[in-house]
Amino acid sequence: MQISMKCSVAVHCLIFIHEASGIARVTSKLLAESTGSNPVVIRSILSALKKAGLITVPRGTGGAQLCADPAQITLFQIYSALEPNGVTRLIGIHPCQDRPCPVAQNIYKVLQKPYKKIEDAVQKAMESTTLQSMIDDFHALVQQSANA
Repeated sequence: MQISMKCSVAVHCLIFIHEASGIARVTSKLLAESTGSNPVVIRSILSALKKAGLITVPRGTGGAQLCADPAQITLFQIYSALEPNGVTRLIGIHPCQDRPCPVAQNIYKVLQKPYKKIEDAVQKAMESTTLQSMIDDFHALVQQSANA
């Protein structure tokens, strides 16, 4: 029932890519150092983000860049790039409908409606959160630390 940590690593990478734009060539090695993740994991995440059209990564040289304005990239797009149909599998229902128990035979139908409402609420919240809003939060925290 947990959203994969790949999503938080992906957001970390995207904010890093945004912040490094025009300053440094962002490579999987650099992102691995920043995130504390294995470079193979980073390359997998970058590949999924590239396939989703969220970033570009020139072959061989590295240098990842965002493909869209951060205000146009939602947390749902990021998550979906890594976990296609992940929200619809956020809460699982155990298979038991073949058991000779009336509860077991009907629990799937009982849980479908409330679980769908939860999934829809999660998706709506993720769609209303943009990469730009997370970048803004990052900047506010950096500024707060500088003033402390």
